[in-house]
Amino acid sequence: MHFKEMISGKYKKTVFLLLLIILLVTIVIAGSLGSARISFPDVVRIIIEPITPMSIENSNIKETSRIIIWKIRLPRIILTVIAGMGLGVSGAVFQGIFRNPMANPYILGISSGAAFGVTLGMTMGLQITFLGIGAIPISAFIGAISASVIVYLISGGGRDILPLLLSGIAMGFLLSALMSLLMYFNRSQLENIVYWTMGSFNAASWQKVIITAPVILSGSFFIIIFARDLNLMVLGEDSANSLGISVKKSRLIFLLVSTFITASAVAVSGVIGFVGLIVPHAMRIITGPDHRTLIPYSMFGGAILLLTSDTLARTIIAPTEIPVGIVTSLLGAPFFLFLLNRMRNTK
Repeated sequence: MHFKEMISGKYKKTVFLLLLIILLVTIVIAGSLGSARISFPDVVRIIIEPITPMSIENSNIKETSRIIIWKIRLPRIILTVIAGMGLGVSGAVFQGIFRNPMANPYILGISSGAAFGVTLGMTMGLQITFLGIGAIPISAFIGAISASVIVYLISGGGRDILPLLLSGIAMGFLLSALMSLLMYFNRSQLENIVYWTMGSFNAASWQKVIITAPVILSGSFFIIIFARDLNLMVLGEDSANSLGISVKKSRLIFLLVSTFITASAVAVSGVIGFVGLIVPHAMRIITGPDHRTLIPYSMFGGAILLLTSDTLARTIIAPTEIPVGIVTSLLGAPFFLFLLNRMRNTK
């Protein structure tokens, strides 16, 4: 038994290292591709330049390439990676809490709340800013958090799964209807609203990275640290309570942290589907149901999927950019059908 555990541990470490390498390679590829092509070696040199003694004058790198990487592409790449990590982690948490493989980060009305917040902000012509962040991300974040809080309150504080799930579904339908009503009476903003709901990182900036990264990364690491509690919760409320875990309290904490992570991701990206749904599925095939490894695997898997999708979105028919949500759906839907077929065949 000890030998099997050792082999299993080595396998998981190898796969984790492989995911890290794939993510780094994807970052370099994303930095290289675009309307102005930059070679892979130059991308690496430009990124590591601040921590190396090499200077731009002593290399053959053009100053314009350096500006493109640091001012345009790298903020977008990092923001995409962080958002992907958040959606991957939140998806794994929601699937674990609800013990439902169809659960996703938007199940509590987060996406509908964010979309309604943006729709309301656009139709009212809000021009507010906070720490350099514009009205649209702020409206999305407030809408997402507000919708989730209302769902928690309606369901009795999230003490039971079924009322929480049904409240989230009802809230999603209600906010979608209200959003449609606002769009109907304010058709001048229809194109902007629809485009936002498709998801995009074309407005990425270092300011958004600085604001978003602490929330998503700290929340993700918190969940990783307490992943054992999530394992016990999956066993059932009675079993978890007998092992010293307060299920209702732990569930509420996990839900709140995951909600803030998801709301932060949606605020800077729009509504992006499938990442939080299929990534935990795929990683569960590799690592098994143990959340202590599933969460970090989903973290990197989400980053890889979303960064790959965003790179395709902005390069596949350049200079025109496709909303990244369309790409994730095109990539995710067939893969999800494959997973469903695999699950059916294993039964």
